[in-house]
Amino acid sequence: MTGSEPARPTAIGYPPPPVGVESAAQHRFNPRRGLTWLGAYGAGGLALSVIYASTGLGVPDPLRALTGWWCPLCGGTRMGAELLHGHLGAAFLFNPLAFIGLVVAIAFGLIWSIESLGGPALRPPGALRRISAKQLWIGVGVISVVFMIARNLLR
Repeated sequence: MTGSEPARPTAIGYPPPPVGVESAAQHRFNPRRGLTWLGAYGAGGLALSVIYASTGLGVPDPLRALTGWWCPLCGGTRMGAELLHGHLGAAFLFNPLAFIGLVVAIAFGLIWSIESLGGPALRPPGALRRISAKQLWIGVGVISVVFMIARNLLR
């Protein structure tokens, strides 16, 4: 195709998007990809928890080593070890933010599993649908920093 020829229409009658421009269909959420990420996250957390529960070895925290402050994830491995033993209350006390995050991740995993098996696609209502991934990660970051500061000042 030379520069003087018009673009060929696609099957629905519109020309393809310019190179580098992605269509909305390419950004549509894929529940199987979400389940893959959740599975990898869960497998990593389970492995760390089993190692800690059986050997007492955890992940070193550079922030705590340098400042003495607990990071937002401090206590997560101990939380996982307590969950392995079925102690929900103790798990929550080691890191409430990570515990709540785990509950939310499990809920998303169940919803995405249902959708992957042909069930209905459950999506957030109204204004929540317009939150971009960037805004979501900024919110998670702000909540984590506030949690870290409150946790260290109140202990």
